[in-house]
Amino acid sequence: MGYIKTRSQKSGSVFIFIFLITAGIFMLIPIYLTVVMAIKPVEEIFLFPPEIYTFHPTLDNFRDMFEVMNNSRVSFWRYIFNSLTVTLSVTVLQCAFSSMAAFVLAKCRFPADKLINGIIVVALLYQSNVIYIMQYLIMSKMGIIDNPLALIFPSVASPMSLFLMRQSISQVPDSVIEAAKMDGAGLFRICWQIVVPNQKPALMTVVIFAFQSSWNMHSDSFIFQEQFKTLPTVVNQVAASGLARAGTAMAASVFMLIPPAIVFMFAQKYIIETMVYSGIK
Repeated sequence: MGYIKTRSQKSGSVFIFIFLITAGIFMLIPIYLTVVMAIKPVEEIFLFPPEIYTFHPTLDNFRDMFEVMNNSRVSFWRYIFNSLTVTLSVTVLQCAFSSMAAFVLAKCRFPADKLINGIIVVALLYQSNVIYIMQYLIMSKMGIIDNPLALIFPSVASPMSLFLMRQSISQVPDSVIEAAKMDGAGLFRICWQIVVPNQKPALMTVVIFAFQSSWNMHSDSFIFQEQFKTLPTVVNQVAASGLARAGTAMAASVFMLIPPAIVFMFAQKYIIETMVYSGIK
């Protein structure tokens, strides 16, 4: 009986392994094709049927990327500066806001706290595109259209980040917080000196999500001046130039993949632990 069970477990493990390998290959195909297109010379890009590899790899597309973007009214490095400014601001503010709000929702009792928690869960169902018109009207009333703040402010509050932090903080024993209150600590001190320092996995997961979403944020909805546009918007403009710029656009896409990949490699081990505590199976 134990032999049969062992064989069944091994068969299940092999099936899961094969499934994960297959899924991983399908997920890597777009990245592989992007890299291949980025190192293809122009004459190979127009081959039909297209090849999934290159005969003569070259870095000319990356050189053209810098030349094309530096020849525009704004230098390439200004676009990178804009993207980094927005990304770092959103990441830091989203972590701070999510931590404080999650602490209040998880450990403080007040009227309608369950209703607010329910609204947060419902908000996870909505994409940001649904509220673009409302966001634009609010940003217009605030007078920050054509300003980087129009990209930063709407992204500070993230339902997913708040949900993950709330679920993680809810695992902190109430006795720890009560002991801190008896020692004279206020809520602000308890939040930042006791609770948040012990939420490293959840915080790193929020950093990954916030960095990835803000780094890939398009600015064409709220930003119209060239000097304030972000890198993804400019990459789209280059890609819209036609097939002649396809290699340059792919080179820019590869360039944009690097920062999120670096952040993910340093913080990926915290994601699984956070998802377990958050109840996401």
